[in-house]
Amino acid sequence: MIAAAAGSATAGPLLAARGLVKAYPIRRGALQRAVGAVRAVDGVDLELFAGECLALVGESGSGKTTLGRLLTRLVEPDAGSIAFAGEDLLALRGAALRRWRRHVQVVFQDPWSSLNPRLTVGDAVREPIAVHRLAPRAEQRGRVAELLDLVGLSPELAGRYPHELSGGQRQRVGIARALATGPRLVVADEPVSALDVSVRAQIVNLLADLQQRLSLTLLFIAHDLALVEQLADRVAVMYLGRIVELGPCAEVLARPQHPYTVSLLESVPVPDPGHRPRASLHGDPPSAADPPTGCRFHPRCPIARPRCAADDPALEPVATGLAACHFPGERKLSPLLGVGSGRAESAPQANATRQDGP
Repeated sequence: MIAAAAGSATAGPLLAARGLVKAYPIRRGALQRAVGAVRAVDGVDLELFAGECLALVGESGSGKTTLGRLLTRLVEPDAGSIAFAGEDLLALRGAALRRWRRHVQVVFQDPWSSLNPRLTVGDAVREPIAVHRLAPRAEQRGRVAELLDLVGLSPELAGRYPHELSGGQRQRVGIARALATGPRLVVADEPVSALDVSVRAQIVNLLADLQQRLSLTLLFIAHDLALVEQLADRVAVMYLGRIVELGPCAEVLARPQHPYTVSLLESVPVPDPGHRPRASLHGDPPSAADPPTGCRFHPRCPIARPRCAADDPALEPVATGLAACHFPGERKLSPLLGVGSGRAESAPQANATRQDGP
């Protein structure tokens, strides 16, 4: 059973996906007939190991959120397989699926829309405890207080409603709610993109602290590579529904092998814009309903050659991990960029983990 598997150590990955595909039909006309499909995720293989933080990065529309929802079965895949602690996740139904859900929770992007405005903070955090019957009713209030304190909030906020909190406080409530079931895996879907810059580092630091204290496995979906550097052990770069580079975070950020990864790093602000190299990434990604032949990045790639338009590169071993490129490492990263120096040197200060004020 899932409960037994989740409580025991496994030699392999905690979560393993193979060949995941998700397409959304394009419908037109009064009869809403399907005239095509957008392949949001197109043949993705991915593994998450217990206790690690894997960052999933890419432009808007690259398929990051859809992949996260597939891995948590908020969306059903059209093809492929997902295993959690060795169990076939897609075979679970009914009560078995409900029991599994306590082991995998999600922190959503917008804490304003993900919290029920009619529930108090205490009720929102208590709800998953009650649904999964994890504590007697008499003990649930105490458990809520412990969770709020764990995420750096005063238990006195339990009686407030979401509109009475700041954005950072609401996101902390969302994190507390995700932790209420004692999950092994937390999927954080761009958890700081809707927050003010002043509190983003606090939330990232909180997630890093919780991951270590609770031995969590974390899938961190983001587009800010500076934040990824502070938190992630490995990084996977997505483009147009596929993973184009995967490897240890410090290695990928310091020596990216795919030209798309280089372009993402070049878009990160640096202290001296006058020394910033000219951006090599122009235009919007091609339509996922009609992707280009060969390498999907070749229409925007500064080093593209005829072979790139004809042959679709596979995700293969390179110097820093895996990359789907015919000419890995050829596009070099400027040493003047402000990322790639390692997590230890750029982590936020520990006192940023608590936020009792507005």
